[in-house]
Amino acid sequence: MKIVHIITRLILGGAQENTLITCKLLAQRGHDVTLITGPAIGPEGELFEQTKNQKYRVITVNKLIRPICPLYDSLSFYQIKNHLRRLRPDIVHTHSAKAGILGRFAGYGLKGKWGENLPAVVHTIHGLAFHPYQCELLNKFYIAAEKSAAKRTDFFVSVADAMTAQARAAGIGQPEQFVTAYSAIEEDDFLEPIGEEHKKDFRRRYEIPEDTIVLITIARLFMLKGHKYIIESARHLAGRFDKAVWLFVGDGNLADKFKEQVRQLGLAEKIKFTGLLPPSQIPLAIQSSDILVHCSLREGLARALPQAMLCGRPAVSFDIDGAREVVNENTGRLIEPKNVEQLTSACAELIKDKNLREALGKAGRESVKEKFAPETMVDTIETVYKKLLEKKTL
Repeated sequence: MKIVHIITRLILGGAQENTLITCKLLAQRGHDVTLITGPAIGPEGELFEQTKNQKYRVITVNKLIRPICPLYDSLSFYQIKNHLRRLRPDIVHTHSAKAGILGRFAGYGLKGKWGENLPAVVHTIHGLAFHPYQCELLNKFYIAAEKSAAKRTDFFVSVADAMTAQARAAGIGQPEQFVTAYSAIEEDDFLEPIGEEHKKDFRRRYEIPEDTIVLITIARLFMLKGHKYIIESARHLAGRFDKAVWLFVGDGNLADKFKEQVRQLGLAEKIKFTGLLPPSQIPLAIQSSDILVHCSLREGLARALPQAMLCGRPAVSFDIDGAREVVNENTGRLIEPKNVEQLTSACAELIKDKNLREALGKAGRESVKEKFAPETMVDTIETVYKKLLEKKTL
């Protein structure tokens, strides 16, 4: 099959890693794959390096950016459409909100020699642009845009059942158009044990003693990612547990604000910041820690959760979106969003009990190994493509 994937930008992020794994495996299976993306603008880091020496092509549309900009969006739409006309793909597969709208409109409008619609159009829902934490007017705009794009979508791939439920509740798509394919992780890097010396070196880099319990958070330092709740919880726990340290992995526009807040609270020795780490360092960071704490308020299904479980680490997460599809009483602790008291209690329980941490971590690893394997995800996606093309030939 000739397949074109379209995503807004190749920053460090779950949707982007998912898309790159999909492109890589589809190309390795012999498909003709092209990835269209915008520039990786922002403090989150970029993933263009991972596209080098792969069997798929990459096309950059320079005006394809995340914020709404009518001029740039119009230019990007016509550039995407021209690329699709030239490539004549069997499948157009879009990701993320901006590229999802522009790419589906561009792909659906293509006509073949006899006037037939050429590509089948697929969209992956990594997360939804509408949510309770923004104004109602903007939510109505995004829902209307998604409904319109849904009419030009043959099939949806959701990274969690929760994404399907939320889309359907908003009137997007039809039930028979959805399938769940959990966002794949390059599992070998997380399953392979890392030597003790490497873990000690990692801790020394951030002045963390060997006998410390490390609670790690892997997320952009950005609004709605929940760092403020973790800082508040750490404020309550720091005095109770001398040997507990919190480690924030990532960067973003709130980094300076959080660092200053930590200094003012006298927690500079208890809450450490790594800044951006390359994806290759994430398994080391998790295996050098003891507990994953994830307090995002909106997230399709945070990759950090199964990543931690693959490393045999328990996860504490707010009960939002797809989190409950991996976190439960056997693999970690699921807590009410924004509830600092529950967050503090869950963290305290795991800090105190090494045996519990190990039991939850072991169960978590077994629960996600097959579900988040790259082959599992791409098998599902490839099956969707084949069914859509079979329909078009009938």
